[in-house]
Amino acid sequence: MESFALLYRLFESPSLAQNRLSSFNVSKDMSLSEKSVFGSKIIASKTHEFVLRGLYANYIQKLAKHRPNLYTYHISTTSIMNSKKHQIVIVGGGFGGVKSALRLAEDGRFHITLISDSDSFDFHPALYRTATGGKRKISSIPLAEVFNEKRITIVRDKVVLIDRKIHSLKTKNGQIFSYDALILSIGLVTNYFGINGLSELSYSMKSLEEAEEIKNHLHKQLFDDHRPDLSYVIIGGGPTGVELAGALPAYLKQICIRHGLKPREFHIDLVEAAPRLLPNLPKDLSAKVTRRLRKLGIKLYLKTPAQAQTIDSLIINSKPIRSHTVIWTAGVANNPFFTENQFQLASNKKVRVDQYLQAEPGIYVIGDSADTPYSGMAQTALHDAVTVTNNLIRLADKKLPLPYVAKKPIYITPVGKYWAAVLWGNIRLYGKIGWILRRLADLIAYHDFQPWLIATKRWLSEDDEEESCPQCADNLANSVFLDTKLD
Repeated sequence: MESFALLYRLFESPSLAQNRLSSFNVSKDMSLSEKSVFGSKIIASKTHEFVLRGLYANYIQKLAKHRPNLYTYHISTTSIMNSKKHQIVIVGGGFGGVKSALRLAEDGRFHITLISDSDSFDFHPALYRTATGGKRKISSIPLAEVFNEKRITIVRDKVVLIDRKIHSLKTKNGQIFSYDALILSIGLVTNYFGINGLSELSYSMKSLEEAEEIKNHLHKQLFDDHRPDLSYVIIGGGPTGVELAGALPAYLKQICIRHGLKPREFHIDLVEAAPRLLPNLPKDLSAKVTRRLRKLGIKLYLKTPAQAQTIDSLIINSKPIRSHTVIWTAGVANNPFFTENQFQLASNKKVRVDQYLQAEPGIYVIGDSADTPYSGMAQTALHDAVTVTNNLIRLADKKLPLPYVAKKPIYITPVGKYWAAVLWGNIRLYGKIGWILRRLADLIAYHDFQPWLIATKRWLSEDDEEESCPQCADNLANSVFLDTKLD
């Protein structure tokens, strides 16, 4: 199997250049300085030799005209014309991984294998909506549907080990996959910071399954004993916590009506350890969002870290907030896979990458796990995927890759229905115009993964409702029937 090329890994010292060039039978007549200069222009990574061979051969042929006795060249250039496809393995079925697979699948020179521990792609911006009555389809798309009629092999498994010497991966189920280039877009994991009780007793919202677990819990307590929690606690004042807090009041009232319960006053508390909400965004935007949440009746506990959770309360400031519904949105950590496989990590525990998003020769890390500006945003993961796949295509075309240029995302945070805060460069927008922009952004994001017609149908479902609770589902069906009849 011919290896893929990375032309931009330059030699860093004369000794390294000498060691690398020795494998090409360079003449002893060449001085060390000549070897260093020569080596600094050529990439000698076994993983990426097929393009190297061609460029190396062309360079040698040009030099040979002037110094024919300088060296002897024994490497064949036939590999460049080899018809075998370049084996690209992508790990992770999130924004970066799926986008990478879709782009490379358009080029017949690549064989794409995508390994994911899930059968579906989770559309994280819509998870809060699914947790508060929205449809499953707006926050989850089966990978088989995304890759319909694409030349992509989908593997449901979890990668546990990289063998760098033979360029292969081992999965939890014992499968082995060889690669010429590897793209890691694994994402983050929930981090409870060692706070007692949270991992066992709280709810989280990083996947479709977790979003539906929250929804089912809200209904179950009503259906079983007709007595809802009077207090609901969300920990984390970042985008996810703010979005969920904004949507929860209306949803709780709605399900009470569907269960035939008298409307009652709910207490929704948002707990944030930082001095303000959305601490990574400008203070004026944070202040606007804070006022909006308070207008919706949300009680804010700022500069207040959670201390512990018990079966019926959350402990803050050494005092309990009584609740059986605590939702954790505050903490994430890099995937332990990178530590277990000895990747070099930055101080923030994300993977160090070079100017081409390589962690090591032939191994790219993109999205949430990479130590890049704006890492953690879906838009960044998409941008990373475009950069890496463009460069892989350039390398296949025997062109030099282009360095990564970070792109500042557009931040849009919905807070209740028909209201959102937007940060677009230096522009701030609030209210309904922000909500419209968020809806348009979702449409464009769906189209990143599916054709316009299918993406539009999915996007139009964002306002539709779906319930697993039998009583609510019956009431919802009757409501839809009456609306249709009146029309």
